[in-house]
Amino acid sequence: MAIEVGQEAPDFTLKDQQGNEVTLSKFRGNDNVVIVFYPFTFTGVCEGELCSLRDDNSDFQAKNAQLLAISCDSRHSQAMWAKQQGFDFPVLSDFWPHGEVARAYGVFNEALGCANRATFVIDKDGKVVDTFASPDLGTPRDKAAYEAALARLS
Repeated sequence: MAIEVGQEAPDFTLKDQQGNEVTLSKFRGNDNVVIVFYPFTFTGVCEGELCSLRDDNSDFQAKNAQLLAISCDSRHSQAMWAKQQGFDFPVLSDFWPHGEVARAYGVFNEALGCANRATFVIDKDGKVVDTFASPDLGTPRDKAAYEAALARLS
C-alpha cells in the first residue's frame, strides 16, 4: 500500500553512510524532508539522479528541506559510493530487515529486491505533501517534478 498525500509519513530509523542513525521524526518541527528512494548503489541512472541533486540543491535549501536518499544496499557499499561521489546528504541503508522502510512506503520491488524510484516530500509536521515516481527503474525522475513538489511546502 503506497503512502498518499495528506498521510503521516511512516517513521523510521536507518543508518547513513557513516554509520550514524537517522530518524525521520527528529526532523519534525524543524525541517521539511525529501525522501528519495533509489534502486541500486553504483548504477548509472541512480548516480546521475543523486549527482544532479548534489550539484543543484538550491530548491531544497530555499524550502529548508533535508534530502534523505534511501536504497536497500548495505551501508558499507553506500559509504564507498557516497565518498566517491561527494554526497553531502545522508544516504541511508534499508538493508536489514531488507527493504522494511521501502515496504512501509509501498515502493519495495519484490521481484528485484530493491526500492522503486520514488520520492516523498514531507512537511515539518510529518505529513506527506507530494509524492512522485518514475514509470520504471531505468527512467530518472524529472527535475521539474522536484520543483513542483517543493513548491507545495510552506
